[in-house]
Amino acid sequence: MKYPFIARHRAVWSVSELCRTLGVSRSGFYEWHGRSPSAREQANERLIGRIRESFQSSDRTYGSPRVWRDLRAWGEHWGRHRVARLMRRANLVARTKRRRHPSDAGPRSAHAIAANVLDRDFTARAPNQKWVADFTYVWTAEGWLYVAAVMDLYSRRIVGWSMQASMTSQLVTDALMMALHRRGRPREVLHHSDQGSQYTSEQFQMLLADAGIVCSMSKRGDCWDNAAMESFFSTLKTERLSRRIYRSRDECRAEVFDYIERFYNTRRQHSTLGYVSPMQFEAAVC
Repeated sequence: MKYPFIARHRAVWSVSELCRTLGVSRSGFYEWHGRSPSAREQANERLIGRIRESFQSSDRTYGSPRVWRDLRAWGEHWGRHRVARLMRRANLVARTKRRRHPSDAGPRSAHAIAANVLDRDFTARAPNQKWVADFTYVWTAEGWLYVAAVMDLYSRRIVGWSMQASMTSQLVTDALMMALHRRGRPREVLHHSDQGSQYTSEQFQMLLADAGIVCSMSKRGDCWDNAAMESFFSTLKTERLSRRIYRSRDECRAEVFDYIERFYNTRRQHSTLGYVSPMQFEAAVC
């Protein structure tokens, strides 16, 4: 490890100074430098190439555990610690997140607030038994873009979504209507959300009633009651949306669409599902 360090830094310090500091001989370094890379070093370089392939295909969002699982799926049986070490060596670091928090000041109908039927049981034995819903917000150069989504807890698949420039009842209604259409209008689904004015609105409550859906709501101000959706939106922002300011809402809409439909649902490894994607999980069971 000393000789590679000297080779990387000899443009900064002299070889003599580096050799003296590290306690090795100049002749030993020059002899090493004239040799071809060792078999292990060649293997490391090839492995770094595969690591980069996994890292880039995840849009620079995977840490070493998920990269390691990609490598295993590709027939590369290397240790987790070696993958983590080579990622550090190649300076491959997953994205970090940024949060913004507008507030919902809309009126809430007290009679429309439902009990917490879900009660933090985020498991389902079959598709279309339990759906959870929420919306979040993304800053663009044109102002806020609000993103609503509906998740099927069975597979963690996003089955409905919508985007608008304001947080209205139509925003969440459109997301639920997409979910109903995509899943064949199932009956007796449990739909869980927070107590936001959008979900307690007459428009949304009428849609639930017409579709035969059971309504469940979190306690006021308790994010843990809807932890699965909180986790999804945190992942969306960390892995895709927090890297830049979008020039327009349409640009951000395209990015959210791409993340949900081309990556999250179809390809992203989900720890709750044994590190397969939501659609792979549904296909395997069906």
